[in-house]
Amino acid sequence: MYWILGIGFVVGLAAHVGGFLLKTSVTTEPLLLLADLLYALGWALWTSVIVVVFVQLWPEAKKRQYKQALDAYEATADRQARAGSGQPSDPASASEDA
Repeated sequence: MYWILGIGFVVGLAAHVGGFLLKTSVTTEPLLLLADLLYALGWALWTSVIVVVFVQLWPEAKKRQYKQALDAYEATADRQARAGSGQPSDPASASEDA
């Protein structure tokens, strides 16, 4: 999926730049319309990739990071509870007893 987004970004940026360069150099109406369409297509393509990254991929990556941290915390708490070391698993309760 990342490859598809990367390719879409590069193709969109190339179409955007190509359409811009074509728009500035062409004076006849049919080619000007084609240049404008290419420019708009490129802009829509590369900006949509940016939107997908910030709306879909970034939150999913953060969710995975939080889940990994929570799983590591729970595993540590379970190990301490099974070890029965006599120390409470909550550091806040340990400071209240002292």
